[in-house]
Amino acid sequence: MSRAWPMIVIALLALLAPGAAARAQSPPPGADPLAPYLFPPDLVMRHGPDIGLDDRQRAAIKDAVIKMQARFLDLQWDLQAESEKMARLLQASAIDEAAVLAQADKVMGLERDVKRAQLSLLVRIKNLLTDAQRGKLGELRRRDETGR
Repeated sequence: MSRAWPMIVIALLALLAPGAAARAQSPPPGADPLAPYLFPPDLVMRHGPDIGLDDRQRAAIKDAVIKMQARFLDLQWDLQAESEKMARLLQASAIDEAAVLAQADKVMGLERDVKRAQLSLLVRIKNLLTDAQRGKLGELRRRDETGR
């Protein structure tokens, strides 16, 4: 029983994760230690005129986001299906621990893939910006967060 409890928590978190995947493109400030070094697409596009984003950069970011959205959708569906399998395994009165742990590996692997895809998108966006644009965007983000 003591080993099953963490798996129940993981299963519940996994069931909530598909919706989180779509929202995770722009983590709230302070929630992620990597956030200060990366720029979510909505922030870049919102401040595009302020940072001098050119048409080539805008098109490349738009293309990267569109491609990643398709990948996120695919991962979300896979994650939801595997999470449902996990939930069914956990509903049994006598739980097959090996089966649950194998299923947990699948779910956590998909969660890893989602996070990796998100990081890849954010790195790609940062690499499309110049040093001056990154600096200005950092200032604008701090101003947005503080309201000053």
